[in-house]
Order: sequence, then structure tokens, then C-alpha cells
Amino acid sequence: MRVLLVTNMYPTPEEPAYGTFVRDQVEDLRRIDIEIDVLFINGPKHTLNYLWGVPRFWWQLLKKRYHLIHAHYAMSGFIARLQPFYPVVVTYHGGEVKDHVPRWLKIPARFGPWIFDRVIVVNHEEKEILNDHARVSVIPCGVDLEVFRPMPRAEARRSLELPPDKPLILWAGQYWQPEKRFELVEASVATLKRTMPEAELVVVSGQPHSVIPVHMNACDVFVFTSWSEGSPMVIKEAMACNLPIVSTDVGDVAEVIGGVEGCYLVEPDPEDVADKLSKVLQERQRTHGRERIKYFDSNAIARQIGALYHELCSKS
Repeated sequence: MRVLLVTNMYPTPEEPAYGTFVRDQVEDLRRIDIEIDVLFINGPKHTLNYLWGVPRFWWQLLKKRYHLIHAHYAMSGFIARLQPFYPVVVTYHGGEVKDHVPRWLKIPARFGPWIFDRVIVVNHEEKEILNDHARVSVIPCGVDLEVFRPMPRAEARRSLELPPDKPLILWAGQYWQPEKRFELVEASVATLKRTMPEAELVVVSGQPHSVIPVHMNACDVFVFTSWSEGSPMVIKEAMACNLPIVSTDVGDVAEVIGGVEGCYLVEPDPEDVADKLSKVLQERQRTHGRERIKYFDSNAIARQIGALYHELCSKS
């Protein structure tokens, strides 16, 4: 099977952590013998890149024949739909259909089940927003459980040259994105330091994805304060490393961490976040989160997507 993947997020040498979950899914699908070509349209860098992406897309179709097209994010999906020859699968990653997105994007994205041959969403809330349409499937991105796994904390700290004894709070992501609410992280840690001055915040941003597992094993707790997400990868990755989590209730976080001892949902309030961080740091224990998220194994997720491809092609 040959698939053209169109995406507006993909790692580059300048931004090695940008869209790593898309790249990882591509590699997982290639391992199950699906041939994939990637067309990266960097629309977030400049809107005109979407316009330039249209002739690039058509040039790719003229060069090679495919069985279907898989787009990541709605804008890439609209470009992929500008042809009548191949079925189009589009994955929404959480920001396309929510009420806070611009109407020019939200309205056409919510018509996705009638525009595209199949829509993949990453949590059940989005499926409900799309009226549980038969063309909508819930398939979150998977985690490589071989890469994200527990390792000795002391060993991880030595490799990163982090303090051996201090309580460390990890935050990872693009701190400049408004939806990440990094200012809430800073305010929460400042509040915590009033009673636990030895605690330190470790920020990982703009680095290769390969450093994340080591940081997760080196730190004592992961803090996450976003106000808009679909199925955040860092939450599942932290769970795979048995790292305690303090997070706002966003996307599918409640479903993923609910009932796991050492993990807490919080209000977007510095006092509440600081209180839960304090609870975790007083214990400094690992969780049993890895057992909870085995169904997010990236190989199993790839097989689900591969089955969807074959089902769609058999009908076309």
C-alpha cells in the first residue's frame, strides 16, 4: 500500500521537536509495510506556505500513484481534498473543532465527516462534537514503550548533570504557545517555593525528542497546565516512564491518568497546582502508570490505522 501523508507539523533540523508524534507514526506505519511519502507544508511558519503547498501537492500526485492520502490537521486535509482520485483520511489533533478556534476553521472542520472519507480524532469528546458520525474513528497517537520506559533516577540525573538530591519538576513543550499557559507553571512553582524552596523547575523546549525520556526519569513530577489539547503525548510518555503527573483537565488527560496513585487533576490556579506538586514531592515515589497505558503502544496504534487504510481502500 502506498500512502501520501500531508502534514503541517513535522520535525526539521531547526525545530527537531516539532510534530515528532507525526514522524513517529509514519515510522510505525512503515514498519508494518506501508509505503509512505511525506509532504510537509509549514503553514504555521507562514500562511502563504499553504498556498504554495497546493502546487507542491499536485506535483507529488503527478509524480507517483497512491492508494490514499492521509492528512494531519484540518488545513492539510483541505489541501488533500483538492483532488477527486484518492480517498482522504484526516487526523484532527484536538484544536480543529473546539469552540475557541476561529470560526473560519471550526465550521469547515466540523463538516469533516462529509468532506473526507474518514476522520480520525484523538479523544471521545471530539467524536461527540462531530455527532458520533460513522466516518469518525477515535485513534490517539501511540507511545513507543521501548523508548519511554523507567530507568534509575540517579543514573538519569547524572547523565543530564542535574542536582542529585533536589526535588525536580519537569515541564516540556513550546512555552511560547499561549495554550500551554507556561505563565501558570511559573506562578505555581513560585507559590510552591514559599514552602519548598529547594524545589526546581526543569524546562525542556526546542530540544530533540530523544532527550525527553531521560528527563522524565530524572525528575520527580511532570506538570502540565494547557487549556487546549487533544490527546497530549507528553502525558502518555510520562505515564510510560512511571512519572507522577499534575495536570489540568484537558483533552483526554482525565481518562489517561484517572485513578492512578500519584497523579492529580488540578484547577488552573497556582495555589491548587502548587498544593498537588507539594503532595507528590513530599513522597517522591513513582507511579504504576505504565501498566495503565499499554493500550497506547505505538505498534498497536499503527495496526489500527493500517486496518482503517485497508478497509477504506477495499471500498473505493
